[in-house]
Amino acid sequence: MPIEDGNGRIARAIADSEGSPQRFYSMTARIRQERDAYYAILEQTQQGTMDVTPWMDWFLGCMEHAIDEAQQTLAAVLSKARFWESVSGLQLNERQRKVLNLLFDDFEGNLTTSKWAKLTKCSQDTATRDIAHLIERGILVRNPAGGRSTSYALKEQSSGSMPASL
Repeated sequence: MPIEDGNGRIARAIADSEGSPQRFYSMTARIRQERDAYYAILEQTQQGTMDVTPWMDWFLGCMEHAIDEAQQTLAAVLSKARFWESVSGLQLNERQRKVLNLLFDDFEGNLTTSKWAKLTKCSQDTATRDIAHLIERGILVRNPAGGRSTSYALKEQSSGSMPASL
């Protein structure tokens, strides 16, 4: 509650439920992201009529953002786990594994043969072979733009589909 100094720490501790194995979000991290808004709503509430409704609205909205963020993170982790399970029977080299993992993380821009070669410290020819192998197996697809703009992306995997096996 925004009434006395220290109550913010108490509220975050309760909301985060540090000892609970069921917690999948962090209010502390989310409040850090929204620090300016947090201090603004605290000041507004403390200098107002002691009606904590606006603060509660803000706090619950912040909690909703934290939970949404956690759900997005969990969905990404599950997607990556399903992908690796679906390709577990395929022979992939370390370069392929490295780039595929990067594609699931915060990969910036388009995947090109040149970018593959730089990321894996291999030749353009090796990068081309690695990519072609993944296209043949149904793991990567060529993006529509061709020529000098040729790039590749992970093929969308439906929940029950498996890439072609070797």
